[in-house]
Amino acid sequence: MDFHLKEEGMRIDLGYGQLDISGDEAYGFRPFQLMVASIAGCSASVFRKILKKQRISIEDLIIKADVERNPDEADRIEQIDLHFIIKGYQLDDEKLYKNLALARKNCSMARSVEDSITINETLETIELSR
Repeated sequence: MDFHLKEEGMRIDLGYGQLDISGDEAYGFRPFQLMVASIAGCSASVFRKILKKQRISIEDLIIKADVERNPDEADRIEQIDLHFIIKGYQLDDEKLYKNLALARKNCSMARSVEDSITINETLETIELSR
């Protein structure tokens, strides 16, 4: 990965396009946003693979992320709360929580920060009717 200096931050060209990174949101994604997106995206991807292997069909998955930062320590991310909203048919909360725990164990991004950032996961199901 090659990062290049630009006027208000850094730029990288990736397979899916260009990514601008800056401490100022007017010029690109802020680094903390990318960190949270990496953790949420990895968690969702692994969770979805597990559900697919178990043949648990879902219609939609939304993750809401709340971030707690410490202004006294360079705005360090201290806690990320991920709230998974799952829409589908005949959903079993207990089974979904077990799969979410398994996903966490297999998400490389969450595992990479587990000793420095607290990650809390909650789950909400929305039962759809046919």
